[in-house]
Order: sequence, then C-alpha cells, then structure tokens
Amino acid sequence: MAVLNRHQVRYVVIGAFAAIAQQAPIPATRDIDITPDATAENLTRLSRALTELDARIRTEAAPEGLPSGHDAASLAAAEIWNLICDDGEFHISFHPSGFTSGYAQLAPAAHRVRVGDVIVMVADLGDVIRSKEAAGRPKDLQVLPLLYSHHATRSTDRQAEPG
Repeated sequence: MAVLNRHQVRYVVIGAFAAIAQQAPIPATRDIDITPDATAENLTRLSRALTELDARIRTEAAPEGLPSGHDAASLAAAEIWNLICDDGEFHISFHPSGFTSGYAQLAPAAHRVRVGDVIVMVADLGDVIRSKEAAGRPKDLQVLPLLYSHHATRSTDRQAEPG
C-alpha cells in the first residue's frame, strides 16, 4: 500500500483485509483487495505503481505470475485484476459485489487506518458486510456471523461514547 500511496493512487481496501484492519475477528487471507478510483488520471498513477511493484498477472498455471504491460486504458478494460508481486497477492476490483459504482460508493464511508507504518483507506465494516452478502461465496458466508457480531459491538460502542 505504501507504493500506491507514494504514487497518490486513490483506492479503498475492501474484503477481509479491510475488516481485519478494523479488528474484526476473522481469519487472515493471503491477499489484499482494493477498489481504485477509475478516473484516467488515477489509473495512470495506478499503472505506475504496479510497474514499480513489478506486478504480474496471477493464474493457476503460473502462480509466480505472468508479465503484464498496462496503462490506464488497459487497466480500465477489465473488471477484476488478479495480481502478484514480491510482497504477495492482491486483487483490483472496480465494482465489488454489492456495489455498482465501486470507489464512488465506498470512499465516502471509508476510514483511514494505520496498518504497520502505512495509512490506508479501508471500506466501512458495513460495506464489507454488504459486499460479502452480495458475493455469497462459501468463504464469505462463513465469516458473516463474526462480522455481524463485530459490527454490532462497534455500533454499540460508538453510541456509548461521550459526544
């Protein structure tokens, strides 16, 4: 995320990593999912960041990844990118499940969270839940009860805070 920040990429971290960054008690995943702002200017910055990361297309046939040339237009041409770099696996999803306009819907409720030495924008826990409900994959359905409970606890704690 530090490379994305250095290139001034506008993005929101989504999925399990966003929930874990907000102390949700769910198992860690091996990848990070992001939804970037899809403007040409932002995708140009994202392309530069991906080049710096030596991001490669991840497939089952090539787990170490396949080289990929990209620019703003080619990044915008695909709905989802499954990538890998030396730091690990990550996904770029322009329209996560449950959201029609992606970044524009997620950014207003997103939270700045420190992860290690890096500040990242993470999707609101309610938005993570909404996306996992919409995706309906077994791995998403499995963690929903934990997310519901954590979300309810956080909401109660916020209501109890002195204003």
